[in-house]
Amino acid sequence: MSYSPENLAELDVLMLYRSPNSIDGIKLHKTANPGMIAAARRLFEAGFITQVDGGYLTSLGTAAAEHAHLLYDMLNGAAAE
Repeated sequence: MSYSPENLAELDVLMLYRSPNSIDGIKLHKTANPGMIAAARRLFEAGFITQVDGGYLTSLGTAAAEHAHLLYDMLNGAAAE
């Protein structure tokens, strides 16, 4: 089993949230990569984010972004012990 290109784009969008626990939102502009725009739409439709073009993380999105950030840190040798 492996991540699809769509999954990877969704993870990239989740990684745009600097800290999953912060109240900072994001905004994907119309000129953004079409794959990222489509990924944000899918995340919105699945209930991970509050707006089709970003917005804020929902509670589901916060959990997913936390895991995405943790996995990134683990893969890049920055995991806390």
